Amino acid sequence: MDNQAFEMHAETFQRSSKGEERPKKEERLGSRSLLSLFLVCLLACALTTLLGVLALALVYVTNPAYGRAPGGGPGETPSGPQGSRVEGRFQFLNHLGKAKVYTYPGGEIQWARFRKELEAYDNEEQQEFGKSLHSHGSKMTFGTLRIKSGGLRAPHWHFNANEHGYLLQGSAWVGVLGPDGAALTTYNVTAGQVIFFPRNTVHWVKNAGSEDCLFLLFFSTHEELQTLDVDDAFFSTPEDIAARALQPKGGVKFIRTFQKQAEDQAVNLPPNLEQLVHNATYPQSPDPLVWRYFYDLKGSAEDRFPGGLFQWARYRRNATGLTPTQRIFSDSLNQHKDTLTLATLRIFSSALGQPHFHFNANELGYIASGCAQVGVILSGSSFTFSAGIGDVLFFPVGAQHYLKSVCDEDLLLVLAYSTGDQLETLRFNSYFGSTADHILAQLFHKPQADFQSLPGAPSQ
Repeated sequence: MDNQAFEMHAETFQRSSKGEERPKKEERLGSRSLLSLFLVCLLACALTTLLGVLALALVYVTNPAYGRAPGGGPGETPSGPQGSRVEGRFQFLNHLGKAKVYTYPGGEIQWARFRKELEAYDNEEQQEFGKSLHSHGSKMTFGTLRIKSGGLRAPHWHFNANEHGYLLQGSAWVGVLGPDGAALTTYNVTAGQVIFFPRNTVHWVKNAGSEDCLFLLFFSTHEELQTLDVDDAFFSTPEDIAARALQPKGGVKFIRTFQKQAEDQAVNLPPNLEQLVHNATYPQSPDPLVWRYFYDLKGSAEDRFPGGLFQWARYRRNATGLTPTQRIFSDSLNQHKDTLTLATLRIFSSALGQPHFHFNANELGYIASGCAQVGVILSGSSFTFSAGIGDVLFFPVGAQHYLKSVCDEDLLLVLAYSTGDQLETLRFNSYFGSTADHILAQLFHKPQADFQSLPGAPSQ
């Protein structure tokens, strides 16, 4: 062998086993020294490993977020303000254009929402936004619904949410059906108008126009939305039960002629629609029925402020100034639990929607045009970021926030607030101007006279 040390020890072992010759004293001492050195090294390795384990344990005890994902599960990475790769602004900003597009025969849906399973999110930014909606108890979920010409959002109902929609583009025919004995209500809706479906009312939306219609949808839940489509309910019902309930000519044989489509029909558009439907009509119910579920937001009064204007679809305690039909909508919102307030907000180019907060509602908004600088201030943290067309914004109740229009065109948002009662808001200039000047002087370490030039609280 080439290894001379190995050969020397082999020869020593052989001579010892035959009794021919005992190892010399120097050789025995050398072997013991090597053994001692080996034991010392082994002990040092064991001590190093033990110290490393203790150090890691100390990190986990003192910083529970270490090694956890946004969902808090073991072995995952920390989120948002606790130092993950996801910036804290995504608690309040959702780039909806990056979200998964759920495609159906008649259109598509995109979501900004909470999901129970982390794997259900499209990316970590979407996950951060969904977690924020849920942790703040927002009572809001957002989605966009695009329906092709002739397409149908299948009749369905939601177990755990009211639905409020704003038609951004196109035209549609809508049907709403409440409990037994309630009249079926149908109506036509065009861009700039609002639709409202109370929880557990069966409703459908048919694109009766020539162009795609695009709805912005707000749901009054921060849990996962629970929905049942009429076709799914039908195919899950035993044939004999369906036959006895519907009593069609032919009984069970007729029920068996229905065939469930392989593709989800949530937004339906059969390729042979012209062969299936020969006489489609789109009637409009009387106004007293329609206005329980409809509001002409685009045609409503403008609530102006320096730099912009609001238009509101909301409940008002004082109905002065509302038309009789607007009062019907206002009362309808208030009589159902957990409804939302909707509005459009237009901020003129370079103007400011000044800092403010809401006492009784979270706020969710979709940017329909323009671009914005956004600020959000919570207890112990603040965020400033840019947002543009297609982005969704979230402002928790009590969080001070502002919007500044920073493009040449006006900034236009469609907003929803998590209250069916009258919205309660306090603005920056209002609480500053209403605070005694000597209190401000003491707080900011400035002479009292410096604050006497501030205008008083606005009259409105």
